[in-house]
Formats: sequence, C-alpha cells, structure tokens
Amino acid sequence: MRNCGGFSFTYGALLLMLTLPYRRQECDAADATKRAIVGLRDGNEKRYYLGIFFKANYYRATQYCRFHGMHLASITSQEENDKLEKYIKDFGTDLAEEGHFFWMSTGRPITFTNWNAGEPNNFEYENGEQENCMELWNRDGKGMKWNDSPCSFETYFVCEVQQSI
Repeated sequence: MRNCGGFSFTYGALLLMLTLPYRRQECDAADATKRAIVGLRDGNEKRYYLGIFFKANYYRATQYCRFHGMHLASITSQEENDKLEKYIKDFGTDLAEEGHFFWMSTGRPITFTNWNAGEPNNFEYENGEQENCMELWNRDGKGMKWNDSPCSFETYFVCEVQQSI
C-alpha cells in the first residue's frame, strides 16, 4: 500500500516551510499531481495545485505551472487570501515596474494587498539582487502576510487554473 498522505506545516525562522509525511519513492508524479490539484478548490472559479513536492524559484515555478496548463496563483480578495493562507507560497512580481506589483497569471496590477508592516521594502542583497517577487511569510506568528523576496529564492508554490463551469 502506498503512503502518499497529506502534508503538515512547519514555520521556519524566516519563511513558510511545508513538510510532507510521505515516502516519495512510493508516489509517482501523476499520483502526486492528481492528489494535489483535487485537494483544494476555491469553490468559485479556480482550482489550485499545491506545489509541495519540490521547491522552485519564481522562474521554475512559472515554467512548471505553464507546462501543466496553469499559472502561479494570484490572490484577489481577503476571503481567498484567508483560504489559501494555510497552504501556499505565492508569487507576484514587480519586475516590470519597480514598486508596482502585478499578478503574473493575468498581468493585472495587484489591487488587494496583505503586506507585512514595512513591506514591500525591495531589500538589496550583497550580490546586488533585489526583492522583486512576492511570498507569504508568517514573520510574527500572527498569520501569513505578504513579503517581497528575491525571485531566485526556492520554496514551495501554488498554481491555479480556471474551472470549467
């Protein structure tokens, strides 16, 4: 019997980290994708794939979602934010225009926001990399808020696809 069970959450010192209580060698990719995409539904127009089987940076996560006919998730309301909060690492970006974040799935400006205090701050690292992507982060233990982060940072992610009604 294969053990491809669910997942639990561990909050690391800096970022949301998801841990999986399953034995990877017993789960093939098709099973994992099928289980994940059915696992969480918005109830309205979207289905979500929880990218919890490997970490990826913004570029790889985008490529993975598109390859499977999806996009990186975008959050457009407090209700959706609350629902996904317990599950996701999300990406938005200000690569096109510094300080103005857009959802990569639609190209639309972010109108609903849930930034941590002092964010986005576009911190510049010693190597010159700036924070042009967005993630959810439980910085103070009071719930998931948005944080800008380097696009090269690897973490878990969420893809979304519009439901056929």
